[in-house]
Amino acid sequence: MVKQLSNPKLRQPIFIAAWPGMGEVAYRSALFLKEAMNFKVFAKLDMEDFFKPAAVVVEDGITDIPKPPTGLFYYYKGKEGPDIVLFLGQAQPPLEHAEELSLTVIKFIKKYKPRLVVTFAAKPESVDHKHNSSLWLATTHLSVAKKFEKTEIKILKKGQISGLNGIILGIAKRKGLKGACLLAEIPFYTAQIENPKATAVILDLLVHFFRIKLDTSSIWKRAKFIEKEIDKLISYLKGDAKPEGPTPLSEEDVRRIKKDLAAYTKVPQSVRKNIENLFKKAKRDIAAASELKKELDDWNVYKEYEDRFLDLFRNKGNDKGTH
Repeated sequence: MVKQLSNPKLRQPIFIAAWPGMGEVAYRSALFLKEAMNFKVFAKLDMEDFFKPAAVVVEDGITDIPKPPTGLFYYYKGKEGPDIVLFLGQAQPPLEHAEELSLTVIKFIKKYKPRLVVTFAAKPESVDHKHNSSLWLATTHLSVAKKFEKTEIKILKKGQISGLNGIILGIAKRKGLKGACLLAEIPFYTAQIENPKATAVILDLLVHFFRIKLDTSSIWKRAKFIEKEIDKLISYLKGDAKPEGPTPLSEEDVRRIKKDLAAYTKVPQSVRKNIENLFKKAKRDIAAASELKKELDDWNVYKEYEDRFLDLFRNKGNDKGTH
């Protein structure tokens, strides 16, 4: 059930819905929009029907039933750009309630005749954290995908979008609405922590595509900061000195990255590609071998490439003997 607090007059708004998910990409993207563009709350979704308590909370020795998470609708009246309605769900319900919750949200928003339903999601890949986050697109209709043709976004040909950030698009399509999901690549070993780079590329696409006035420089600045902190952590995990000073990564963040890095058994594709390019460079100019050796050591894969690396020098010796 949705409780209406006010009834704004909107002109075929863009409807953006977001819940927490991998890399906090969806929720933080929507949250930044809300805070930066001065959205106003106008409706509240009663979440009690979708969240049943699985435990009690204890505070100062006293037990109590936990309050259900919030689900709020916000609106923004565009002057030059479009009107926007934003739904922010504080948490995703158990999967058996996802379809019902999505249906409740879509039934409410449909009366405002939204031109497009938009969601965000993370796309975990075998890339390193310095990799530029590429954007992917999944839509409910081919006509929607065609509208994005002039952008650099890639079309997701096959796959799935789990959770409410995906399910609500299926419900929207069933109810006759058009929709799109913007998926930003993230390294899979950082899937459980904030990824501001992915958030930034999504918001920059919205700025360009919907002509929204929004300054994302603060997110890009934080992305660089987080990137450096992960560099320090990876260096520490490889046996170097422990990072000093304050860090935006909590102990829980560090624990999660350690766990995922332990499962990170293959080098990111972007790093493999760089190693191959360095081998080609070293074959042309043996002086580049030092740069190659450093990359192999940095990723702890020298043993894997040792024979090929030593062949560079053997081949150079043979070349000198034949001339």
